[in-house]
Amino acid sequence: MGRTFRPRTPRPGPAKSQEELDELVRRLRAEQDAPTNYRERSLKLHGWICAKCGREFTLENLHLLTVHHKDGNHHNNPPDGSNWENLCIYCHDDEHSRSLLGDYLQGEDPKR
Repeated sequence: MGRTFRPRTPRPGPAKSQEELDELVRRLRAEQDAPTNYRERSLKLHGWICAKCGREFTLENLHLLTVHHKDGNHHNNPPDGSNWENLCIYCHDDEHSRSLLGDYLQGEDPKR
């Protein structure tokens, strides 16, 4: 009951050079841009069309076209786009619900 919470003071360590700080900022910005980067690349590689239903998209409704990772790993983003397919939100939802239904029918626990 007598505990108090106060901010930790930073541990003193070796000061980073300006070059090290610049590299850190570059790396963090690249990681921050990565999720949108693969979407832009996928749209350029595969076009503005749903790979499943064939619906074509324009700039006005492009937000309805999503990138599906074929292997389910959102960190697997090869530059050739081989793990991506562009799916409209309806087909993308259907694709993910199929795996849930398959797991259910096979008796697998979805909470694992």
